[in-house]
Amino acid sequence: MAGAVVTRFAPSPTGPLHLGHAYAAMVAHDMARAAGGRFLLRIEDIDRQRAKPEWEAQIYDDLRWLGLDWDGPVMRQSERLPAYRAALADLWARGLLFPCSCSRSDIERAASAPQEGAPHGPDGIIYPGTCRGVPARGPLPEAALRLRMFRAARDCSFVETGPRHKGTQRISREHLVHAVGDVVLARREMGTSYHLSVVLDDAAQGITHVTRGEDLSEATQIHVVLQALLELPAPTYCHHSLIRDPDGRRLAKRDDARAIALYRAEGATPADIRRMVGLTSDRG
Repeated sequence: MAGAVVTRFAPSPTGPLHLGHAYAAMVAHDMARAAGGRFLLRIEDIDRQRAKPEWEAQIYDDLRWLGLDWDGPVMRQSERLPAYRAALADLWARGLLFPCSCSRSDIERAASAPQEGAPHGPDGIIYPGTCRGVPARGPLPEAALRLRMFRAARDCSFVETGPRHKGTQRISREHLVHAVGDVVLARREMGTSYHLSVVLDDAAQGITHVTRGEDLSEATQIHVVLQALLELPAPTYCHHSLIRDPDGRRLAKRDDARAIALYRAEGATPADIRRMVGLTSDRG
């Protein structure tokens, strides 16, 4: 259907789904259903060391129990490595990538200024440029690869509809170069990165509206840059609030005590889960 809203839920099978995941999935599902659109499911399993089949099976089981039905087949990132490799090869051929051999500790030492600490951006410590001068010749290497932000960046914008911001958000090239830096697009052990795969996958699935937690809002500027470089459509973004524990910390996979499966075992209903995360139990 032309112009239909298409949303997605994209969990990683590295642990149990918790209340925060339930909230994110229901927000995306409800937005699509309210608009007569499509709700898609994607399994982000590029971390092969941590991804487990049993956790993936639990994702399907929990979502069905919550009453969230998805449209079409499930996309699995582990089956899309050739697509990621092709995009990297394109960017490499255009001189927009460079190989990086720095460890996390190398970057932290190089980036830290006395008494100030290392400057941080949306991808962690802003890369200090240690390997930027390494020649990028020959075929695409099997290595960690970073984006040459100075060459890649341009003034850009995206549309946001979330509670934090609304309307067109503009990002300057200067900000991308100095406050974001040379982000990782391929990790040696994965052959890709979250930033690259999520952009390519959203385009492949025809996602029109990306709903995700506000903790990922700063990453959106990286994704907008990649969409422009790879000539991909830019979805509308909605960064929603996070479900937090009593101490104000956002929930993580370590919060097994708030796992959906445990609430189920204790007799909770899907309507109870909706109330717990601040959503009405009325799906209509």
